[in-house]
Amino acid sequence: MILRRVARPLLAAVFVSGGITTLRNPTPPTKAAEPVLDNTVGRVRDSLPQQVPTNPETLVKLDAAVKIGAGLALGFGRFPRLAALLLAGSLVPTTAVHRFWDLEDPGERTEQQIHFLKNLGLLGGLLIAAADTHGKPSLAWRGKRTARDAGKRAHDAAGAIPAVGRLK
Repeated sequence: MILRRVARPLLAAVFVSGGITTLRNPTPPTKAAEPVLDNTVGRVRDSLPQQVPTNPETLVKLDAAVKIGAGLALGFGRFPRLAALLLAGSLVPTTAVHRFWDLEDPGERTEQQIHFLKNLGLLGGLLIAAADTHGKPSLAWRGKRTARDAGKRAHDAAGAIPAVGRLK
């Protein structure tokens, strides 16, 4: 459908652009993410395996890479449902950084609230994209339908078998 071919790249563009910007200059997003990461990753840092990165700049760069990769996949229609889910998962910590309720300055508070609400809107669009089956029934529906049809055929076949040695 033409709508998907237009809507997906439009939705994906903000993630690809933001990811590239973050990889080029990771310092501002890292500084913004540090308080949130200290409250989340900082609490479990000691219990995480050594291979799991906990450095804020590394985590911000990983998030940017996910946004670029999944954004390109969504934009080009490759694994769009998976790409939308990855972007939605990546958007949650990004949205948590815009803690407008903690700010005193009205101008900064309004700006962060706008970013927060914009991200919630993007999250809604991503959830719709993740649920989009191109007008085809979902795998769960098809599986249930197949099982029901197989049961019906088995029941019909069992009724067609003549009883041998039946007492009259």
